Amino acid sequence: MSEHDPAERAHGAQVITCPPRRQAKPADPCAMVIFGASGDLTRRLVVPALYNLARTKILPENFALIGVARAESTTESWRQGLYDGLKSFVGNAATEFDVDSIDEAAWNQLAAGMSYVQGDVTTPEVYETLRDALAEAEKAHGTRGNVIFYLALADRFFGPVVDELGKARITAEPEDQKGQRHFWRRVVIEKPFGHDLPSARALDVRILHRLREDQIFRIDHFLGKDPVQSIMAFRFANGLFEPVWNRDRIDHVQITVAETVGVEQRGKFYEATGALRDMVPNHVFTLLSMVAMEPPVGFDAASIRSKKAELFAAMPAVVPKYAVRGQYGGGTVLGKPANAYRHEPDVAADSDVETFVAMRLEIDNWRWAGVPFFVRTGKHMSARKTEIAICFKHAPYAAFQATPVDSLQPNWLVLNISPDEGISLQCEVKRPGPQVDLATVRMDFRYDDWFPKEPNVGYETLLHDVMTGDATLFMRADMVEQAWRIVQPVLDDWAAGQSEMQVYASGSDGPQAADNLIARDGARAWRPVDGPTGPKR
Repeated sequence: MSEHDPAERAHGAQVITCPPRRQAKPADPCAMVIFGASGDLTRRLVVPALYNLARTKILPENFALIGVARAESTTESWRQGLYDGLKSFVGNAATEFDVDSIDEAAWNQLAAGMSYVQGDVTTPEVYETLRDALAEAEKAHGTRGNVIFYLALADRFFGPVVDELGKARITAEPEDQKGQRHFWRRVVIEKPFGHDLPSARALDVRILHRLREDQIFRIDHFLGKDPVQSIMAFRFANGLFEPVWNRDRIDHVQITVAETVGVEQRGKFYEATGALRDMVPNHVFTLLSMVAMEPPVGFDAASIRSKKAELFAAMPAVVPKYAVRGQYGGGTVLGKPANAYRHEPDVAADSDVETFVAMRLEIDNWRWAGVPFFVRTGKHMSARKTEIAICFKHAPYAAFQATPVDSLQPNWLVLNISPDEGISLQCEVKRPGPQVDLATVRMDFRYDDWFPKEPNVGYETLLHDVMTGDATLFMRADMVEQAWRIVQPVLDDWAAGQSEMQVYASGSDGPQAADNLIARDGARAWRPVDGPTGPKR
C-alpha cells in the first residue's frame, strides 16, 4: 500500500481514507555552490540529500553543483569521493538510508553537473574563478543565473565569505528598468549563528551589509524532520486540541533532547561551544516555538516566522538559578563502558564545559503565563530520545474519592520526534470489574505504521525550500537575536564561575540538580529518558 495513491486503512469498524500526496512544488533551475566541499557535512548530509531529491524527481533537471574547498583535488576525484561516501550510507539503517543500492540514474543526473574549484575562501582570487565556473554552469546546464551559496564551513568563515561574495558582486540581484529581478542569489548559513548575543548581532550587521534578509537562509536540520514540521499541522488542523492548548488546561511542558553518544572526535569544537550553545538557542527553541507559537493567519513564511518571533519576544531571559549545567563522568552507556568527558580526545583535563543543560523557561503572554517549560539536553544519557511532553492539569478528585489518590494520573500528550516518530496520548480508564479502579493507558500513532518510510537525511525538505525561496523553516535575524537574549544571563553566569558544575554518570538521565530544578515548585518530575515510547504490550 502506498501513500502516493488513495488508500483505505481499517481501524476497528472505521475505515480511514488517505488522500493522495500532493506533488512538491517544482524548483527553479539553479546552481549550488558548496563552500567546504571536502568536509564531512557535504559528504554525509548535503550531497546525500541532493541525491535523494534527484531520486524522487524533485531536483531541478537544470542543476549544477560546484564545490569550493582548499583541498587539492579535481572534479573527477571529488565526484568519486562523494559517490563512495554515498555508497557507505546505502543499507545503513542508522542514517535512515535503507535502500538496497544506489539509483544510478539519479546519481548520474546529479554527477553530470558537478565541478570543483580549489582555493582559499578568504582570498579574492577564488571568487574570480568561481565567477567563471558559474558562467560555465549556466551555459552548460541552463541554470538561468540562479545560485545557492551553501556555507558548509566553520562559523568563523561566515562573515569573510559573505564579504568576499559581496565584493565580487556574485550575490547581487540587479533590477531592470521595470524594477524586476531576472535571477536570484541565496546564501545558506549553518549553525552556530553567533556564540552569544553580541556576536550574533555583529554577524547580522556584517552579512546584512552585503545581503537582504530574504536572501539569507539560516538552516537548522531539526526543522527538516517531518515530525517537527507536523507539530503545527497537529495543533491547528485538529479542532480537538487547540481549545485546551493553554494555561487553563496545561500544567507544564517538558522538552527533552537526549543523546547516547559523547563528544567522540569533536572535542575541540565542544570545548569552545558546550551543550547550551550547541543545542538550546537553535534545536530546543525550534521545538519550543512549534509547540507554543500562536496560530498564524496563513502557512506562509512571513506569517509563521512573525508568530515565532512574537513568542521569543514574550519570553523573559532565564534567571541563572533556574538553569543547571552538568558534565558526564564515567559510566556505562547501552551496556558499554564510557569515558568521562575530561578523558575524551582534545578535551582539557580540568574542563568546565557542560555536556548537559536543563532550564526552566517562561512565556509571558495570555496563552502561557504561569506554565513552566522545562527543557533538557545532554550527551551520554541513558537513551536517545527527542520528545515534547505536554502534561495536562489533574481532573477533579471528588468523583474518585473511593479510589487511591495516587491512582489518578494527569493526562500526557507526547510528541515523539525521534527515534520512534509519532504521537501518544496517556489517559485514565476504568479497569474491568465491579470496583471503580483506574488504569493508565496510552494510545499511540506511529508514522511508520501509516506512511511509507523513505530514505532521508533531514536536509531534503530544507534544500528544496531554499530552491523554491520558501523561508518558512528558517530563522530570521530577529529570532536568532531573541533566542540568544533569552539565554545570555546564563552564559554570563557560567562564564563568571557563579554556578557549580554537576557531574552525572554516563548512561544516566542527568544530574540530580536537574531533578531538583523541576521539582522545586510543584513536585513535578522528569519523564524517564529510557522509558517506553511505543505502544504498551
